Amino acid sequence: MTDTPHVSTHDAAADDRNDHIRIYVDGDIVHRNEAKVSVYDSGFMLGDGVWEGLRLYDGHIPFLDEHLDRLYEAALYLALDIGKTRDELKAAIRDTLMANGMTTDVHIRLMVTRGRKKKPFQHPHLSIYGPTIVIIAEHSKPDESIITRGIRLHTVPHHRGLPLTQDAKLNSHSKLNCIIALNHAVQAGADEALMLDPFGFVNTTNACNFFIVRKGEVWTSTGDYCMNGITRQKVIDLCRANGIPVHERNYSLVDTYGADEAFLTGTFGAQTPVFEIDGRVIGGGKAGPVFHRIRGLYKDLIARSAEEEDAS
Repeated sequence: MTDTPHVSTHDAAADDRNDHIRIYVDGDIVHRNEAKVSVYDSGFMLGDGVWEGLRLYDGHIPFLDEHLDRLYEAALYLALDIGKTRDELKAAIRDTLMANGMTTDVHIRLMVTRGRKKKPFQHPHLSIYGPTIVIIAEHSKPDESIITRGIRLHTVPHHRGLPLTQDAKLNSHSKLNCIIALNHAVQAGADEALMLDPFGFVNTTNACNFFIVRKGEVWTSTGDYCMNGITRQKVIDLCRANGIPVHERNYSLVDTYGADEAFLTGTFGAQTPVFEIDGRVIGGGKAGPVFHRIRGLYKDLIARSAEEEDAS
C-alpha cells in the first residue's frame, strides 16, 4: 500500500455550524451538548436498534419513503415498536431541520432503539419505557476531491454472514463486524475494507455497496449477503433504463482485480470511485467513463425526484 493519507466515503468539509446543531431526542429538540440517552438504553447497551441515513438536497429528501420502508421492515423483523407512524416520523425530521434552519447539503441519521431497560440484560421484555428515537442532522457536503483521489480497498477475512446469524440486510446498530473489518483494512494501509460473502465471492465494503465495470458492463453482488442499499438499487435501475448492461451475480477477486473500473455507492457519497484494491491499481487510478455517466444520471434522478415531489 502507498503512504497516501487515508480517505473515506464519508469525508466532508469541516463546518462550524455543526458545533451548535440541535438534535431530536424523543420529542425534544435540544442543543447537541444536551442531547443524551440513558446508559440503560438498549442501543447503547446491546446495539439493539435500527437506523437510516438520509440526505437533504435543496429542501428535499430523496427516496424518503423507501428509506422508511426499510426502517419499518427491519423494526418488524426485530419486533421493535417504533411508536410513531410514518407521517409522525416525517414530521419529526422536518421539525429537526427547521430548528436548525437547514435547507440543503445535510446528512440525517435517524435512529430507533428498543429504548431504556429496567435492568442491564438483553431480554426485550426489560425494555419497558418505549422506544428511543434520535434524529441527528448535520451540515455535511461530500468532499468532491475524493473523485480525483479515489478509495483504496483491502480484502479482509471478515465476511458478511448468512442470515442465520445476523442478516446483513438489517441496518442495525450492531456494526461491530464492519468495524473489525475496517480496522483490519486501515492497519493494512487501505481506506476501507472489501468484504467477501460466506462462499468467497466479492460482496460489499464495511460501509458501502461495491460495483465493478468490465468491458462496459456493470457488475455487483447478488445482494444476498449485504445491505441492499437504496443508492445501490437506484444505480441498478438507472443502468437498466439507460442501456448500460448490469448484472447482479457472483464474482471473485480474479474478476475484481481485472476490472476496468470500480466504485462504491451509498446515501452520503452517492458514487465514489475505487482506485486500488489489495495493491492493484484499478482503471489507471482514475474515475472511468461508466462511473461518470452513472454519476451524472444519478444527479439527474435526484433533481427529477425533487420536481416530482413539488408537483405532487
